[in-house]
Amino acid sequence: MPSRRFVLTLVLLLTASLSLYGQSTYGSVSGSVYDPSGAAISDAQVTLTNISTGDKRVQPTNADGLYTFPNVIPAQYRIDVEKAGFKKTTRSDVVVQVQQASRIDFTLAVGQVSESVEVTSETPLLQPETSSLGQVIEERKADELPLNGRNIYNLITLSPAAVAQGGSGGTPVGQNPFSWGNYQVGGSFANESAEYLDGQPLNIGYINLPILIPIQDSVGEFKVQYNNVGADWGKYSGGVVNFSTKSGSNNFHGEVYEYLRNKILNANEYFFKQSELLAGKKNEAPPYVQNQYGFSVGGPIVKNKLFFFGSWEEYRQRTGSVLATTVPTTAERQGDFSALLGLPTPIQLYDPYSVNPVTGARTAYPGNKIPQAEWSKAATKLWDTYFVPPTNPSVVDGSNNFTAASSSGGNTNQSVARGDYNISDKTHVFGRFSYSGLTDLPTNPFGTGYCFDRCSEIYHT
Repeated sequence: MPSRRFVLTLVLLLTASLSLYGQSTYGSVSGSVYDPSGAAISDAQVTLTNISTGDKRVQPTNADGLYTFPNVIPAQYRIDVEKAGFKKTTRSDVVVQVQQASRIDFTLAVGQVSESVEVTSETPLLQPETSSLGQVIEERKADELPLNGRNIYNLITLSPAAVAQGGSGGTPVGQNPFSWGNYQVGGSFANESAEYLDGQPLNIGYINLPILIPIQDSVGEFKVQYNNVGADWGKYSGGVVNFSTKSGSNNFHGEVYEYLRNKILNANEYFFKQSELLAGKKNEAPPYVQNQYGFSVGGPIVKNKLFFFGSWEEYRQRTGSVLATTVPTTAERQGDFSALLGLPTPIQLYDPYSVNPVTGARTAYPGNKIPQAEWSKAATKLWDTYFVPPTNPSVVDGSNNFTAASSSGGNTNQSVARGDYNISDKTHVFGRFSYSGLTDLPTNPFGTGYCFDRCSEIYHT
């Protein structure tokens, strides 16, 4: 039998976890019910129905005519209000968005419950229940706006308070991972906001890096909150980007897609074209192949009760790039640096073993030539292994004397699976699993394994 100390510890851990993970993508709907004279109506039955899943939540108004539905999943809803002696009133265009607190009041007309009144006014844009400012990127924008590489973080800039910084556009392949969340939100420095997926924090402690980029088609909508955000949010100094994944519905929906880019379809770059024509080469675009393909599907397992949604995507990019850099000249590989003395500002080399500890005077190498007796065998081995001869040895000062084309690119593999279960009108549960894998291939212009910037990098989330 477990000890009291163990039980108490377990209760404290569960309580702490509930308080620590209080953030969510849910919205809320509240309001009041009145009669034609403006008096509050108590015990009126208010029913909130999710139009896509048939999920219903029922609540009576209190003595002051108030009702509230907290923790409402973003979707389109219908609200029905019934009370004996009054006509049934229905409003079917209620849209709940991420972190939206909507207030919708009803005035019931006197009559029989069998009679009904349909209210068609839109959901109010102002949200008097909260002073937080933010921009919701709804599902249509998240699905249909063009994105090169389908990086949904790029849509953060649809918010008036967000500004993209270096490297934040395009795909994550070949990018520094700190560029994924490199946005200034609400006037803060870049990379200081918080990203959440279904209320789960995506940021890690290493420079606040977001650990994955959600699949575009798996996101129902998201909200960029940038001012006067509630006290339940923390670990940020700019704003909060809150993503909500899609769920299944009572109808089956799905799609299959592929996006293709390659050099056959691409026009040549102007400067690349000029350099090829001057070299007498054929006018061809640089090597480039990009394939992005996947699918998503969702639907019912048990109508009105159990639903599923899944999404999978792969991305493949192979490209060629030209690198101009500086490598040791043929003479320098033999210890002869005499060419440095002929520069407009001559560079003289000195023997590091000849420094006078008192005066600091040094002995210059005659002719800027380092005798082989002072060479390090280990350093020479590394020199010969990783550095290659220049491709343009005629450059006098040795700067940018090496030019070579090399391949680069990378792969991504992502998947999302989600299930939703309406246990009752008071209990709803969902679970989601997300996987993201990224492989950055090395750029190896020397062909010796001495990579430009970084070699292969692999991320698994």
